[in-house]
Formats: sequence, structure tokens, C-alpha cells
Amino acid sequence: MLTRGPMLGAALLATAAMTAAGCGGSSHFANKPRPPVPVQLTGVITDKGVTISPNRVGAGPIVLLISNQTQQAHTITLDGESTEDTVGPINPLDTAKLQQTLEQGTYQVKAGSSKALSKELKAGNIEVGPPRKDSSDKVLLP
Repeated sequence: MLTRGPMLGAALLATAAMTAAGCGGSSHFANKPRPPVPVQLTGVITDKGVTISPNRVGAGPIVLLISNQTQQAHTITLDGESTEDTVGPINPLDTAKLQQTLEQGTYQVKAGSSKALSKELKAGNIEVGPPRKDSSDKVLLP
């Protein structure tokens, strides 16, 4: 009859060794704060111009969902001191999404068209203030 004592002892020793190795004895882990939660902005392109809401946010990541309510396709340009990003063309009655991390400053959202327009569309403005608080204490975020 075999005794299970030596086998059980060896299994426990192997498990303890793997557990100790998995603990990551390194002290170089940098627990950096997560970025702020992205702010959702909405925009609309009409025959009069571009409107953004809300148009005042704190610095950090934003997601701009913009709808084209005109009869022409438009390309959207986010233009500011620290960035320039373009999305489009956005077809009539369609939407597009633009994601960017904005620093403090003033930004313009311009709508351009490949066709010559009789008048230029008025640009929408976004005022970006001081940085928002990090999201390290927020749970259930992606």
C-alpha cells in the first residue's frame, strides 16, 4: 500500500513555489493615476454653422459625436493650439465620431465642404479649462 504523504508534500511544495513566484517580488510597479473619464460632446452642422454642446469642459479626453443636418457632405476639423484632427466626409443626415485628448485652451470645430458654398459656415468653439480629476477612484469603467 502506498502512502500519500510524500506525494502530498511534494504537491504542496510545488504549489507554494508557484505562488511565491507569481507574487511579483519587484518593487518597480508604477501605480500611475488613470486619465480622466472621457467627456461626451455633441455637435450639429446646420446651414448656419456648427454648434457644440457643452462647449466648456476641463482638459482631458473627449468624444465628439457630430451630426450633419445639411444637404452637402462636410469634413470636420478640430483645430486648436495643441492639436488638429480631421474626420469625414460626413454625408447628409449622417454622424461621425472624433476622439481626442485636449489640453487647456480654445478649439474650433470647422465644417468644410468639397463643393463651393455661397457662404462659409460659422465654426463652433470649445473652451477647455484646467485638467479634470483623474478616474482612479471610479469603478466599473472600461
